[in-house]
Amino acid sequence: MLDSLFRPRSVAVIGASAKELSIGNRIIKNLVDFGFKGPIYPINPKADEVRGIRAYGSILDVPGDTVDVVHMVIPARFVPQAIADCGQKGVKFVILNGGGFAEVGPEGAAIEQDCMDRARENGIRILGPNCQGIINTDPEVRAYCNFTFTRPDPGAISIVALSGGVAEVIHQAFSEMGVGTRMYASNGNACDVSIPEIIEYYGEDEGTRVIVLYVEGLRESKTFLEVTKRVAAKKPILAMKAGRTEVGAKAAASHTGGLARVDMSADLIFEKAGILNFMDEAELCQAAVAFASQPIPRGNRVGMITNTGGPAVISTDIFANAGLEIPPLSERAKATLEAVLFPEAAIQNPVDVLATAGATHFRAALDVMMDEDQVDSVYINMVTPFFVDTESIAREIVEVNQASKKPIVCNLMTDKRQWTGTLRLLMDGGVPCYGFPGTAARALVALARYNDIRCRELGEVKRFDDVDRDRAAGILQKTQAAGREFLTAAESYEILAAYGIPAADWRIANNAAEAESAAAEIGFPVVVKAESESILHKSDVGGVALGLRDGAAVRAAVERMEARLDAPDLRFLVQKHLPGGLEVIVGAKAEDELGHLVMFGIGGIYVEVLKDVAFKIAPVTAVEAREMLSAITMAPLLEGVRGAKGIDQQGIIEVIQRVSQLVTDLPAIQEMDLNPLIAYEDGVFVVDARVALIRSQ
Repeated sequence: MLDSLFRPRSVAVIGASAKELSIGNRIIKNLVDFGFKGPIYPINPKADEVRGIRAYGSILDVPGDTVDVVHMVIPARFVPQAIADCGQKGVKFVILNGGGFAEVGPEGAAIEQDCMDRARENGIRILGPNCQGIINTDPEVRAYCNFTFTRPDPGAISIVALSGGVAEVIHQAFSEMGVGTRMYASNGNACDVSIPEIIEYYGEDEGTRVIVLYVEGLRESKTFLEVTKRVAAKKPILAMKAGRTEVGAKAAASHTGGLARVDMSADLIFEKAGILNFMDEAELCQAAVAFASQPIPRGNRVGMITNTGGPAVISTDIFANAGLEIPPLSERAKATLEAVLFPEAAIQNPVDVLATAGATHFRAALDVMMDEDQVDSVYINMVTPFFVDTESIAREIVEVNQASKKPIVCNLMTDKRQWTGTLRLLMDGGVPCYGFPGTAARALVALARYNDIRCRELGEVKRFDDVDRDRAAGILQKTQAAGREFLTAAESYEILAAYGIPAADWRIANNAAEAESAAAEIGFPVVVKAESESILHKSDVGGVALGLRDGAAVRAAVERMEARLDAPDLRFLVQKHLPGGLEVIVGAKAEDELGHLVMFGIGGIYVEVLKDVAFKIAPVTAVEAREMLSAITMAPLLEGVRGAKGIDQQGIIEVIQRVSQLVTDLPAIQEMDLNPLIAYEDGVFVVDARVALIRSQ
C-alpha cells in the first residue's frame, strides 16, 4: 500500500542544503510553498537551519517515532548506510532523487542492490533512484515531495511517467490549460516501487477520475497487463509510449518474428487491458481534460450546437472518420427548436443557432440534446461575438453541464485576453474548452472510444479437451535434449496433430525411392519439399516442387534437389498437393515476461512484402480471433470477391485458438509459422510449418 508515500504525515530530506540552487534546498522550498500539512525535517550535519526550518545532524536525531517519507539527495555511495539509519527510525518510504546507481554500470548496480537489500531488511520501500518524486494536491495533504516547478491546482487527473522530463511537460501542460491535477509520480529507475503499483493505487483513489501514463518500455509486462486491466475497467487510463522507432530488434528466422514490430507488444497490452493509446502527448493531455470532468457517453452519437458554420464542418469530418454519428433530430425536438430559435436557424443536427443567438437559444438547444435518446454526447462550437452577452450563455452551458447527464465539450473561439469572464465561467463550471474544432472533436472521440472499450465483448478463452499436451511436450523435450533450435518437419506436424490443427497428409522420405513410395500412399498430386535445419525458406533455394502427378515426377524432383542442395541432413517431405484456396498465415512469437503474440494474415511467399497481418496476445478468445480476421487490409478476400467463394473463417478462428492454447501450454516455443494454411470454403489445412524453440540457458 502506498498511502504513506502519497499521503505522508512527515517528510525528511537527507542532503538538505542552504544553497538556493540545489535539489536539497528546492525540495524544502516546494514543501513549504505548497503548504505541506506535516512537519518537515532538513537533515544536514553542518547547518542549524534550512529555509528557516531547524536542521538535524542525522535522521536518528529527528523527534518522534517515525518519519513516513525521506528524500535522499546525497552521493550514491552514502545511500546504503543512510537507508540502514532510516530503518532504525521506522521510515516507511525513501525517495532516491540522485543518480549513480544501475544506470551508470556495474558499480552503481552493486550500490543499488545494497540499497534494496537494506531496505528489505528494514521494511522500507524505495521510489527511484534517479527520480523526481511525488506530488499530492489533496487539500488535506499538500505533499510536494519533488524538486520540479509546476504549481498544480487540485484536480482529478493523476499522472505517472517513467521519464521525469516528460512527466513535467505533461504536468505543466495541464497547468497552462488551467486544469488541476490530483497526484503525480515519476519513479526513475524503478528498482522497487513500480508503475503497476502506482496505477493500482490511483485506481483505488476516489479523487482520481483519469490516469495519464507515459512509458518508454514495459517491465514485468504480465503484471502490468493484469493490473491495468482491472483499473481500466473502472476508470480510464490514457497512455503514450515513446521509442517507437528504436532500431535493434533481434533478427528473426521466421516470418512471424520478422513481422512483429519492436513496440508492438506495448500496443497489444494497451489494447487487451482497455487502455486508450495515444501517439501525441498534446492530444493525450487534451483528452484527459475531458475525462477529468465529463461522464462517459453511452454511445457514439453526437449532438452538435454551433453559432458558426465552418468549424462544425471540420468537426463533422473528424467524427465521421472516427466512426461517430451525427444523428437526425426527432420531430418533437425540431418543433421545440422552431418555437425558440431565430427563423433563419438550422433546425437539424448540427443545430446552427446563428452568431446572434443568446442564452435562451443556446439553452433551448442544450435541453433538446439532453432529452434526445439518440444523442449520447454534445459538442458545442461557440464564437464570442461582441454583440452577444456570452457570459450569460456560459452560465447556461455550465448549469446543464453540472447535471452530468451527457458529456459536453466546447470549441471556444475567442480572444482569451478579452473574454476572460466567459472563459472563467466555463472552466470553473467544469466545461472542457479547446481553441480548435479538431482538438475539441478528438477529445470527444476519446470519450466515445473509452465507452466502446468498456462495453466491448471480450469472449471466453476456449480450452480444447481433445489435445495431447504430453505428446507435444515430449517432442519439444527431445529436441532440446538434442541441442537443436528448430523442429524437423515431422516433429512440427506431430505437434500440430497433438493439438488438433489440420494439415495436409504427409510422409518423410530419405531418398527418391522412398519419396515415390510415400507419394503413392498419399495419392497424387503431391508436393515435395526439401527438409534441412540449414534451409530456412525452401522456395528461395529451389527446395519446393508442386503439382507432381506421378511417381516419375516425384523421383525426378527429389534427384534435382539432391544435386542442387548441399546439406548433410537433407530429407524430403512428401505432402498432398492442395490446389486453389486462399493462402493465409497463422503464427506465434514469444515475448519476454508476457507470453506469446499470435499472428494472422495473408500468407504465402509474399507475406513479408505485403505485411498484411494482425497480432493479439495469447490466450486469444474467439472474439479476438475474429477481430484479427477483420483487421487486415485484405479482409474482403475472406468473404469472397468477384465471384470467388468465401473461405471457412470459423475454421481459421479455431486454428488461431488452438495455436494460442499450444503456445500457452508449451512456453518453450520461441516462434511458430504455419505458412501457408490453404483456406477453402469448407476447411483449412496447414501445408508448411516451422517451429523454433527458446534457446536453453
